[in-house]
Amino acid sequence: MNIAEAKAILEALIFAAPEPITLRECARILGVSERTAALLIRQLDDDYAARKSALTIRQVAKGYQICTRPQYAEYIRAIGRTSRSQQLSPAALECLAIIAYKQPITRVEIDEIRGVRSDSAIQSLLERELIAEVGRKEAIGRPILFGTTDRFLEAFGLKDLNDLPPLAESPETLIE
Repeated sequence: MNIAEAKAILEALIFAAPEPITLRECARILGVSERTAALLIRQLDDDYAARKSALTIRQVAKGYQICTRPQYAEYIRAIGRTSRSQQLSPAALECLAIIAYKQPITRVEIDEIRGVRSDSAIQSLLERELIAEVGRKEAIGRPILFGTTDRFLEAFGLKDLNDLPPLAESPETLIE
């Protein structure tokens, strides 16, 4: 198989996979090394960029997916692709941000940061598998610790937690 054919197969795999496809899986299907598969994926993404495509290949969580470039988000929103049921409430988004930056963290610690109870927001995040129970705190009552999941990374287009944008320094964060 030539390079063009290999890139076409990779494009089909990444596009058709129901969730991000791993480098190992791409390499296995193509019958090449992971290094070669990674190079082909980079070349395919460079091809998209060279022709100014609205698409890009992103490495998220533990795999790759084809996504639209961020500058086209407003146009995609205009066709109503995100249903109300997929959107998170402001409270759930606030809890998710707290968990992402402070994990592992307990429900009580989240409530203290927010100043209100977070039970329903946390339940919503658990149901959507954006967060999960990651252990128990070594404290009285051994409260549950929450952390983000691979689904969170995929949903927000992150390779890992190091891709989170830095928190802006504010008087509140300096006190902590």
